[in-house]
Amino acid sequence: MARFNGMPGNANNMMKQLQKMQKQMEEQAKAFESKEFEATAGGGAVRVTVIGGREVSKITLDKDAVDPDDVEMLEDLIKAAVNEALHMAEAENQQMMGKLTGGLPF
Repeated sequence: MARFNGMPGNANNMMKQLQKMQKQMEEQAKAFESKEFEATAGGGAVRVTVIGGREVSKITLDKDAVDPDDVEMLEDLIKAAVNEALHMAEAENQQMMGKLTGGLPF
């Protein structure tokens, strides 16, 4: 089992930096949970908002997008907008984590 008492200064500094980074990651993750990402499809006919990259919070449909004879098109537009919003959230999350972990020595 590793002992942290009596660590050389360099290892002690590394532990402090890791603890600081962990706290920053927790703060960023908490902020990310409430962040909204919005995407559209079909020239704005379908608008989807996701929160924290995990939950759809809102779907807005333009009345012109609702064609009872072409339900498949509407389904495809919704799917495209949801996927785009999720991709936006994931990209931002990766960028945020990269900034926090970019200077790690391992």
